[in-house]
Amino acid sequence: QVQLVESGGGSVQAGGSLRLSCAASGLTFSRYTMGWFRQAPGKEREFVASIRWSGGSKYNGDSVKGRFTISRDNAKNTVYLQMNSLKPEDTAVYYCAADNADRGVLTTYAVSYWGKGTLVTVSS
Repeated sequence: QVQLVESGGGSVQAGGSLRLSCAASGLTFSRYTMGWFRQAPGKEREFVASIRWSGGSKYNGDSVKGRFTISRDNAKNTVYLQMNSLKPEDTAVYYCAADNADRGVLTTYAVSYWGKGTLVTVSS
């Protein structure tokens, strides 16, 4: 059974940093494009970042470019999201996603597996 378990969420003041982790099990991690989405109250789920399994190319959503960095450790079956210069508008539940295609930017309908999410709250 595939499991994606996020951790590292919490509350932080604007301008601060957080690092999210997503530990995967039950899948061949090195063969999945991994990514992060987020969903704020009353809004649609939004693409944040992804990293391909082949070559490790990275992609960011426009709203987080230059502030968030995705990385992966295939030996640990873990994907990370380093979030710097956080803003109140980054407040959302952040979801880990796994896509079994060698894809760049992920879309919600193409994701194979989802984590349950971790809440990030940024105060001004």
